[in-house]
Amino acid sequence: MSASCGSHGCSHTPPAHRSARYRRVLWLALIINAAMFVVEAVGGWRADSVSLLADAVDFFGDAANYGVSLLVLGMALQWRARAALLKGLSMGVFGVFVLGRAIWSASSGAMPEPVTMGTIGSLALVANVVVALMLYAWREGDANMRSVWLCSRNDAIGNLAVMVAAFGVFGTGSAWPDLVVASVMALLALSAARAVVLQARLELQPAAAHV
Repeated sequence: MSASCGSHGCSHTPPAHRSARYRRVLWLALIINAAMFVVEAVGGWRADSVSLLADAVDFFGDAANYGVSLLVLGMALQWRARAALLKGLSMGVFGVFVLGRAIWSASSGAMPEPVTMGTIGSLALVANVVVALMLYAWREGDANMRSVWLCSRNDAIGNLAVMVAAFGVFGTGSAWPDLVVASVMALLALSAARAVVLQARLELQPAAAHV
């Protein structure tokens, strides 16, 4: 969606809350993310990889986010902003959780298995690129839509990072590439959470002024 579309959107692109196509895209994104959560949770546990487990938790959070987005899609802007605020806060909690898990793994000396990391990371990358491309047209909507786009974008970046971590673990025989990537993913989540929360609060201000 180009900047020339203005605040009311392009004439050929209906608002997301009235778009049947956007609703179908959200359902597909929910299914893909739920399936990848199971794959990465099992794979990350077996491979003892913090970055894979972090990505699995992210997939779970995204599936929940898409479900919430579907629930509030036809509601007023204030309700969509409240949902975005909740999702932004959940993204922040995810970031804190991953940082804590990385610190715990560093202190325990756990060593991840790079082949499983690379294989599952590649599959996750394909899944997230597909979702990101499907959501690209709605990347500049309200806070709720923006949070959905940011989730898909960050996931694709995170999957590339997991693959880099797998090569790093394989080449160095150390767990540090996995821990570094997990920490970067956590910081990405915290950055996205801040952006979504700020926009959601701005969208809620007009409603508060009329109370």
